Amino acid sequence: MLPPRIVRRLVLAPLVVVLAVAALVTLPVWLLVVAAASLRLPPPQRRGTRLVWFAVAWLTLETMALLACFGIWVVSGFGGRLSRDEYEDRHYALIKWFLGRVYGAAERIFGLRVLMEAPPPTPGELSRRLTRPVIVLARHAGPGDSVLLVHHLLSVYGRRPRIVMKAALRLDPSLDVLTGRVPSAFVPRGSGAGGVVAEIRRLAAGMDPDDALVIFPEGGNFTPRRRARAIRRLENKGLAEEAARARRLTHLLPPHPGGAFAAIDACPAADVVFVAHTGLDDLVTLGDLWTKLPTHAEVRATWWRVDADDVPRDREEQVHWLYDNWARIDAWITANHRAPTAGA
Repeated sequence: MLPPRIVRRLVLAPLVVVLAVAALVTLPVWLLVVAAASLRLPPPQRRGTRLVWFAVAWLTLETMALLACFGIWVVSGFGGRLSRDEYEDRHYALIKWFLGRVYGAAERIFGLRVLMEAPPPTPGELSRRLTRPVIVLARHAGPGDSVLLVHHLLSVYGRRPRIVMKAALRLDPSLDVLTGRVPSAFVPRGSGAGGVVAEIRRLAAGMDPDDALVIFPEGGNFTPRRRARAIRRLENKGLAEEAARARRLTHLLPPHPGGAFAAIDACPAADVVFVAHTGLDDLVTLGDLWTKLPTHAEVRATWWRVDADDVPRDREEQVHWLYDNWARIDAWITANHRAPTAGA
């Protein structure tokens, strides 16, 4: 059960500050301990010290972001004016700064590179940028790729992302405070598909031309067990065609169409952007980071836009259209996915 808001603010947020200070003070000790532990591993897997450096950088940046949030709260009349547009702009700027610094740390520590294939900058494409809202449909491939997606929306494309997340993510104080002060939604566990769809519809209905609603239609990271379970669920519902198409997906779970269609219905003027990416797919847990993190991390990504006028409105056509684009994402990942190799 998620702790109440006052506990998260008075206990979890200060705890991050304490941990950051403790990590900085004891950093030499941690580096020695982790380096010694890594000696038992083959040379390609001795990546522990990099993880320590990144953890300290993350805690430091979280502390700075939380202190900035506290300052904004005070300036806003102790929260009395936080709902005004000017303070929403300040928080988006702070999120952009935070993710930019995290991205910079990952570049220096992990050798991270992001190779983005964008559509050609034709007059038609350029005319649609920041002139109408977009609904972004992306694969769910771990926290790393999700953070990079939001970073690029803010820093590269000038968008203001709106995201529907699991309520458990409120346990991260900076995520809790920052995204809680911009249009977003935290869905409690057990709320069901109806609760998620309702939140997506609410966020989509209020979008401005520079907003981007980010949706992960799979609902979770790909695993063979989840894939089999999802296909079985489609079969039990009598959706034989969708189940057959899901079996042909190699890297993706079949999409849950409810959220995407709710967003399209709530904001029919929005273009739809599909995002395919691969590179950090296998890095989900701390154990994955310890054993699979390559020496030079590389993320490949591409995206394409579907003009609002070209989005199907008939529900059956929408299902076919969604699966067609999902198959396109899967084929792109197949062509661009690089299996992790020791010391890569």
